[in-house]
Amino acid sequence: MADLAEEEMDNPTFRSDTVLSDVHLHCPSKRHLMVRLNAVGQPVFLSYFKLLWSTEDLASGKHVREITTGREQQSRSGDELCDKDKSDLEEEGELNSEGVEALLDDDGDLEVVRRPQSASDLQAEDLLRDIVCPVILMKGKEDAFEDEEQECTCSDVVKIEHTMATPLEDVGKQVWRAAFLLADHILFQRDTFRGCSVLELGGGTGITSIIMGTVAKRVYCTDVGEDLLAMCEQNVALNKHLMEPGGGEIKVKELDWLKDEFCTDPENPYSWCEEEIADLLDHCSVIMAADVFYDDDLTDALFRTLYRITHNLRNSCTVYLALEKRLNFTLRHMDITCEAYSHFRNTLNDLENLQDGKMKYTVEHIKPDFCQFLVYERIEQLELWKIVAEHLT
Repeated sequence: MADLAEEEMDNPTFRSDTVLSDVHLHCPSKRHLMVRLNAVGQPVFLSYFKLLWSTEDLASGKHVREITTGREQQSRSGDELCDKDKSDLEEEGELNSEGVEALLDDDGDLEVVRRPQSASDLQAEDLLRDIVCPVILMKGKEDAFEDEEQECTCSDVVKIEHTMATPLEDVGKQVWRAAFLLADHILFQRDTFRGCSVLELGGGTGITSIIMGTVAKRVYCTDVGEDLLAMCEQNVALNKHLMEPGGGEIKVKELDWLKDEFCTDPENPYSWCEEEIADLLDHCSVIMAADVFYDDDLTDALFRTLYRITHNLRNSCTVYLALEKRLNFTLRHMDITCEAYSHFRNTLNDLENLQDGKMKYTVEHIKPDFCQFLVYERIEQLELWKIVAEHLT
C-alpha cells in the first residue's frame, strides 16, 4: 500500500474537469512543495505567502509603495523594450523596401520573412509576467527549500497546505484571491477586530481565519468535509506562532449550511459542544466569508444560515463578504455574463429589504482601496461587502 501511495505521489495527474486558482497559477517568486496525498488521493502542496508585516511598515505603507514602484518600473522597462524593437522594425523596413521585388515567388505572391525572436523580446516577456509552475520534490531533495525557508522569518510568512487543482465541489481546498482581499481589510482595520469573537463560514484552507486570529480573541473557522477540516486544522497548527503574540485562538468546526442545527455528534472530531455553541451565540460580533459565491443553491443556503445565526446571537454583529466577480461567455445568452454574481447581488438585496419585524440588515459596499499587506493581484473584479445585522425586538 505504501509503495502504491509513493508511486501516485511521483505521478500526480490533474483531470480536465478540474479548476485551478489564479493564486497558485500566478504566484510570483513562490514554489509549491508537494508534501503528501490527502485521504481522497489528491496531491497536497505547501506554499509560503509573504506578509508585509512589521509595525513600522504597516504604519508607513513602505512595502506597498515598493511593490507599486516595482510594477511601474517593470511596465516602463517593458515599454522601452517594445519601443526599441518598434524602432528597429521601422529602420529594417526602410532598408528593405527597395528589395521587395526580390521577395516575390514565381506566382508574384509575397514571401514574408519572419524576424527571429530577439533577446529583448524574451527579456520583455519575463518582465511582464512571471508564471510559476509547481516544483514537485521527491525523496532526498528536501534541502532544495532550505535557502527559501531561511529567508522567510516566522513573523512574516503564512504557511498553507492546499491542493493545486480540484473538482468544483472541492474548491475549498485551494486559496482564492477574495480571501486575500478580506485578509487585507482585517490587517488594515486591525483595531476594529481586536479582541472580537469571530465566525468564518466556508473557511476552506483557513488562511483568512489565521489572519483574523492575529488580532481577534477567538475565531471559529467552519466548513464541511473531514478531509478539508483536517487540512484547515493543520494550517492553523503551522501558523500558531502568528497568533501567540496576541493570544488569539482558532477552533476548526463543522458547519453545514444545508442543515439547521450545529453538528454535535460526538463521533465527529469537528463537532460542537454545548459550551462552544453558547460561547458563539453569546459573544460573536463578526461573521465573515470569502469566495463562497459560485453556486446559486449554496448562496441561498449561506444567506439562510446567516439569517439563522444572526437572529440567534445575543448581540448585533457585522458580516463581511468578499468575492470575485467571475465573467463567463454563455451560449444561452450569447454574451459575457456573471450569473453567480448576479444571484448573489439579488439575494443580498432581498436580505437588505427584509421586513420580518425581527432583524434589520444594513448593507454597505467597501471600496477596496485600502493598503495591501499580502502579495497578490488585486483585480477590479474583487469586491468586499459589509452587513450590519441588528435586532429589532
